[in-house]
Amino acid sequence: MVMKGLLTFQSTPSIVATGVTAGPLEKKSPFHTSFDKIYEDERCGMETNEQGHSKLMEDACMIALSKVDKIPSDADFILTGDLVNQMTPTSFCATSVGIPYVGMFSACATSVSSLLFAALLAEAGMSKLAIAGSSSQHNAIERQFRYPIEYGAQKGSTAQWTATAAGAAAIAPFQEGVPSIECGTIGIAIDMGMTDPLNMGAAMAPAAADTLKRHLTGHGKAASDYDLIMTGDLAQVGFSIFQELVKNQGITDLKNFSDAGMEFYGNNPDFMAGASGAGCSAAVYFSEVYKKMMDKEYKRVLLIATGALLSPLSYQQGETIPCIAHAIELTMK
Repeated sequence: MVMKGLLTFQSTPSIVATGVTAGPLEKKSPFHTSFDKIYEDERCGMETNEQGHSKLMEDACMIALSKVDKIPSDADFILTGDLVNQMTPTSFCATSVGIPYVGMFSACATSVSSLLFAALLAEAGMSKLAIAGSSSQHNAIERQFRYPIEYGAQKGSTAQWTATAAGAAAIAPFQEGVPSIECGTIGIAIDMGMTDPLNMGAAMAPAAADTLKRHLTGHGKAASDYDLIMTGDLAQVGFSIFQELVKNQGITDLKNFSDAGMEFYGNNPDFMAGASGAGCSAAVYFSEVYKKMMDKEYKRVLLIATGALLSPLSYQQGETIPCIAHAIELTMK
């Protein structure tokens, strides 16, 4: 049987620069020293949470461009997304930067899906510079998917804290000395019948395990080939389930496995099971992971971003939560 969803990039497009922005609580992240900009105000000095959300993404894009001495008019495309209805924060960001825009939605897996499609444009010779990324803002997302912020509801241990963060990556044809995109795997939407938006790590874990298996099998790789295999935001509950599913696939040595959501706030119990949000994996992938690749600490990594494809309407109607996971393999030549 021919396995579907596999992408191989013969030209190995490169991530030439990244930009990461974050809110004030994100100073508690062990990764915060790798972030490019941390705001003192959750709204980034703007009037509303959604405007602050847009500002996060705009600044991340501008930072990434500035690192390669480019301005928005030098970019061919911007492919970004978020979790707010109709991705309006991302769309307002797109109006500010004025780059041809494609809104991307894979929920919290958008950090990787946007990278994959930017790489496809470079591979096809249609883009010399594209911006890919995703973002989230705590108050804007929490009040939409869970409870009104003002309600002050106490959350259980399975819940996750939506990170206020944005990550942008500048993708160009192959360049020496920066991480390149070798291959990837588009995920399959998987629905295990879960309905609890306060336990999304558990809902997403099967999709992550499925994508890992398909990536390794389809690309002829082993888990031991990577210095790091990092999932997106399964957090403590989901990552524990993911590890068990991986062991059932016959992979027993998990020392190179980690999860961005579980580690984002340093296992601080104030953040329940860990972080989530479309900005969570983007912030970690485009700061800490990218930096370690540039420092040659990592030579090959596999990033598997996970997303819960629910909407406020779907869960209010009692619908189940379909989930997705996309994988991308980065190498240092």
